[in-house]
Amino acid sequence: MLNDRSSLAAFLKSRKSASAKAMDGPGPTAAQLSDILRMASRIPDHGKLAPWRFVVFEGAARARLGERMAARWQELHPDHGEGTVGFVRAMPMRAPTVVMVVSAAREHPKVPVWEQELSAGAVCYNMLLAAQALGFDAQWQTDWLCYDDAMRGVMGVAAEEKVAGLIYIGTATEPLEDRPRPDAAALTTRWEG
Repeated sequence: MLNDRSSLAAFLKSRKSASAKAMDGPGPTAAQLSDILRMASRIPDHGKLAPWRFVVFEGAARARLGERMAARWQELHPDHGEGTVGFVRAMPMRAPTVVMVVSAAREHPKVPVWEQELSAGAVCYNMLLAAQALGFDAQWQTDWLCYDDAMRGVMGVAAEEKVAGLIYIGTATEPLEDRPRPDAAALTTRWEG
């Protein structure tokens, strides 16, 4: 059984993200989303810098973002037809709530930027776990808009920041299917000095 919530160990052994393409409502209420963001923030954070922040896309704001994405896609790919543009326009509508995690790493005398960026990644994963702990489905994605300077600006991402991920939160409309997993033993060595 995927996402077995009978114990923490059972859940981690069976954890599976849902596909944002097969997600609908309900999504989290304002109080539930607040809980999810608080839980997501309980991660390793060397120096207690909180080198990340959240941008939430809900309701009609998702459609407005989709319109901006479609316009930008047409600028970048004027030869693409309405089918592709419509697909891009609908991307933010895949789930009732989309949370962008922005890595706001900065130079620090004691905490390397790399560790701050890893902390932002941990926030993304913890957000998946938090949403799933509350009974929702979630998926962590990035896409072209995370790397396009114009779209990053539209979404309020500063030039020195990076998008660590878009977390789609809702309810799966199709049964989850597992995928092949790496063999941890094959990826493990033991250093003997």
